[in-house]
Amino acid sequence: MKYIPLPKSLYIRNREKLKEKFPPKSIAVFNSNDIMPTNADGTMRFRQNNDLFYLSGIDQEESILVICPDFPDPNLREVLFLRETNEHIAIWEGHKYTKEEAFAVSGIENIQWVANFDNVLNSLMALSEHVFLNANEHLRAAVVVETRDARFIKSCKERYPLHQFNRIAPLMHQLRAVKEKEEIDQMQIACDITEKGFRRILSFVKPGVTEYEIEAEFIHEFIRNRSKGFAYEPIIAAGGNACVLHYIENKEVCKDGDLILLDVGAEYGNYNADMTRTIPVSGRFTKRQREVYDAVIRVKKGASDILRPGISIQEYHKEVGLMMQSELLGLGLIDQTDIKNQDPKWPAFKKYFMHGTSHHLGMDVHDVGTMHEPISAGMVFTVEPGIYIPEEGLGIRLENNIVILEEGYFDLMRNIPIDPEEIEGLMN
Repeated sequence: MKYIPLPKSLYIRNREKLKEKFPPKSIAVFNSNDIMPTNADGTMRFRQNNDLFYLSGIDQEESILVICPDFPDPNLREVLFLRETNEHIAIWEGHKYTKEEAFAVSGIENIQWVANFDNVLNSLMALSEHVFLNANEHLRAAVVVETRDARFIKSCKERYPLHQFNRIAPLMHQLRAVKEKEEIDQMQIACDITEKGFRRILSFVKPGVTEYEIEAEFIHEFIRNRSKGFAYEPIIAAGGNACVLHYIENKEVCKDGDLILLDVGAEYGNYNADMTRTIPVSGRFTKRQREVYDAVIRVKKGASDILRPGISIQEYHKEVGLMMQSELLGLGLIDQTDIKNQDPKWPAFKKYFMHGTSHHLGMDVHDVGTMHEPISAGMVFTVEPGIYIPEEGLGIRLENNIVILEEGYFDLMRNIPIDPEEIEGLMN
């Protein structure tokens, strides 16, 4: 991997936090993700299962982590199974973890080859009652292919039908939502790399460049700073394209007088940044563009101030909606009659601001965490209000990533230019 690994103490601590949530005589099994096929003999790039990575730091395919805290033999309470390498694999695919290297990364002392997994699992299951297995339970997940986890759940239930099976996902969501310092440090690096990419394009953009050329400038800067690349498919949306929330074609020419909405983030060490900026192609905002930009930045600041411990995401979004309603009134986009006649399930402001303001951020861009329980210190959120006016060919979104503190917040993107006058100065 390109990135510098985090210390094994983090993964040891993460495993201890999980064990505290188990009832007696529990066992949990975590599988790595599959390498997914494309066409012919092609495959996608491997991306480790985030839960396995969170608990071990192991970033390699065909890995299995088993945690069985109450097993009589202490040597079998944590076992990591790895793909055994050979000369052929080394020549065709490159180096794989040795047992010594895997211990140095994970802090797990008992490292075995995957070929031993079934025999060891059988011994552990004989003295276990509660079996915790993993699945993708993200609220927005649309899983249409059978995963390695799904195959294992099926085979495990067939092999051990009398055990009590449990979901590990709710426990992992609770743990992963609150970041450790080392994780925040890794996210800061991802944000810093994103800043470098943004500053690069500020001196590059001018009328006549294409959206895909801007995308190329970002990926160049990201990879040269140890990132795998984009944390998600980048949105480089000039003019009216900015009113398409998930526009990813990035194929149009940027024209004089238009704005470009840039929703781009770098990945670093399996942690993500998620930035949005909106800049003028010509290097200068028009009067109308500046009015809308200033409205969005006011909502962003107000939203950041109220995203605090104790509030729920649902309550937070209602408060931000009222802020946006006030700004849209000021811009003349809605009036009091619109508000009086609005559908409470789809308020008038939703015509111009139709998405949520914040989501959890971490190893997943839309990271796991609670959507209904109170927010806690240590969580990391995006703050990304926007105003989209298709009839004016104008879309503006601004987004930073913040860490929730006991009092206030810490902005991981505090150094990325957002003030419109600073952006104009850098572009000119």
